[in-house]
Amino acid sequence: MLNIPNDPIISSVQNEKVKQWSSLLDKKYRDRSGRFIIEGNHLVLEALRGQAEVSAIVYDGERGIPAELLDERAGEGATQAEWIQASRAVMAKCTGTNTPPPVFAVVTKLSAGLEVLIGEHCLVVVLDGVRDPGNAGTIIRSADAVGADAVVLGKGCVDLYNPKTVRSTMGSLFHLPIIEADLNELFPLAREKGIKLIGTSLQAEHTCYGYDWTQPTWLLMGSEADGLSAAVREQVDESVIIPMAGQAESLNVAMACTVLLYESLRQRRFNK
Repeated sequence: MLNIPNDPIISSVQNEKVKQWSSLLDKKYRDRSGRFIIEGNHLVLEALRGQAEVSAIVYDGERGIPAELLDERAGEGATQAEWIQASRAVMAKCTGTNTPPPVFAVVTKLSAGLEVLIGEHCLVVVLDGVRDPGNAGTIIRSADAVGADAVVLGKGCVDLYNPKTVRSTMGSLFHLPIIEADLNELFPLAREKGIKLIGTSLQAEHTCYGYDWTQPTWLLMGSEADGLSAAVREQVDESVIIPMAGQAESLNVAMACTVLLYESLRQRRFNK
């Protein structure tokens, strides 16, 4: 750990910057400012390495700069950020946690064009009403792990920049495009490009192992309680079922999505 003498020090929770940062725990202020908070060494490192736009890096003045971040401090993304020492009270107020992390950062919301959704061999995960931050974050990590092209969060999904969602992505939100959009506006784009819209159903005639995942595909996953909404279900080209040999009633949406994504990876990369 190291403190940099020239880094400004903020100790009061009444400081104007602190008020602005802490407001980012509320969605309406995130939407208004176009910024969000990330917490902890790993997420800050991933943001810097992923070339996210980081405006401030705030570290616990008593503990100093985490060793993992020292090597990154000279990098382009880190030099554009303001580095600030803060009191433990400030760290707690801005992260909303009883045990504040050693560092947090203020990051500009991510952006991506729709062209990432329509590649010749695209694999895109499309979420419809997935409200649990842990499930959404895990799906983003799984999509990252298999090399998917993008993840889309439709209306009714948890906010991508909810602190719990951000934490559960473990940094994967900086590795692939993630788009928040109205699905009804995107489906015509898929139709135009000949992309298959694939859902899951307990009544499906084919298993996920019988579908050709090498086709350009958008994988549609619905809410934890109700599955795909009626409007989205009408858009599905084909439904598949994940076979289960044991007595479990079902898999949760993140587990199911991961199974399907890895079958896609198997067919695309390891079925030669």
